[in-house]
Amino acid sequence: MDELIKYIFDKMPAGVIVFDRRLQVVLANKWATLFVKRYPLPDEIEDLNRRIFDAIKSSRVKELFPGEVYLYKKIEGSGSKWTFKLDVCELAEPLVSVFITEESISNKVDLLKVRRHFKLTRRETDVLRRVLNGFKNTDIAEDLEISEQTVKDHLSNIYMKLGVENRFALAQFLLNFPES
Repeated sequence: MDELIKYIFDKMPAGVIVFDRRLQVVLANKWATLFVKRYPLPDEIEDLNRRIFDAIKSSRVKELFPGEVYLYKKIEGSGSKWTFKLDVCELAEPLVSVFITEESISNKVDLLKVRRHFKLTRRETDVLRRVLNGFKNTDIAEDLEISEQTVKDHLSNIYMKLGVENRFALAQFLLNFPES
């Protein structure tokens, strides 16, 4: 069962970082690890965690944080806006989980339609999604557990099939791809 939980945790399409009372990371999935390799966590995350743990200590968490806690942030170096949802797990040792999701170009494009129209393979579509999410070739290779050369080969095939020459042209083309 632990293997299944780890598999699901690593494959979920959101980053998850779990902090303890000392604000130390006790758990992070694959997406969160990739995120923090590329971008720093916003300073507000540490501040919110500290305030949440102070509220837990004073038994005022439901009073001070009555609803869901969200932070929406544009991060320098990323073309996307990010959502950070903080969730309190009140166990014997309380924890705060931060769920990280990206508002990305890939969420604005019907990739299934693109795949069918341009006869992309499933793996090419996997690479395409990550390119649109701003991943570098090395990050794509690590995430898909393939070599960087294989990523480059898939990108060459994608460029050829869509008639574009680079990532910028690819994103621009797909954002203007007809919806019908």
